Amino acid sequence: MKKDALTLILLLVFVLAFSYALSRLHVPAPSLGTSSSQAFTTSTVAPALGVRTKVSNCQTNGPLADSACTPGAIFVASTKDKVCVAGYSQSVRNVPASQKQAVYAEYGIISHTTGQYEVDHLISLELGGSNDIANLWPEPANPTPGFHQKDTVENYLHHQVCNGSMTLETAQHEIAGNWLTVYRSIPQ
Repeated sequence: MKKDALTLILLLVFVLAFSYALSRLHVPAPSLGTSSSQAFTTSTVAPALGVRTKVSNCQTNGPLADSACTPGAIFVASTKDKVCVAGYSQSVRNVPASQKQAVYAEYGIISHTTGQYEVDHLISLELGGSNDIANLWPEPANPTPGFHQKDTVENYLHHQVCNGSMTLETAQHEIAGNWLTVYRSIPQ
């Protein structure tokens, strides 16, 4: 009888842990095939930063990364005081060519033209993002908005953090969750 009760308790713990893990995943629904940026999915569920659930067959969702492959990752020691110092991003940037090639391979990109993609940090270095592969993806220039517009989001969020309007953690989750939402909300 004790063995049956223990088995039941362990099974219950497993089911609860599995349910919690599933609730933390941020997996965007597929686009409906339209080129409008409005077709890309949004989610109110914050991604579990640094937790990759796949490492191959990654697919972009228009200008968004595959959150299962690129959930975002941060330098845990990054703080507002560190990222708001001029030159911080350059001091921590370290993505060798071999790592960039691994990112392209995970997304199935065998060849590309110059300017078609850039291996980008989902959570930018200026927001405490790390150089870990969980934070890197081949961001396309097109469709628009593409990597040029994401740069605008990165600068906007960095400014919000450094002027005290937003916490660093909030900015990290905003850009990792769906940078297009932030892009559309930036005052013009």
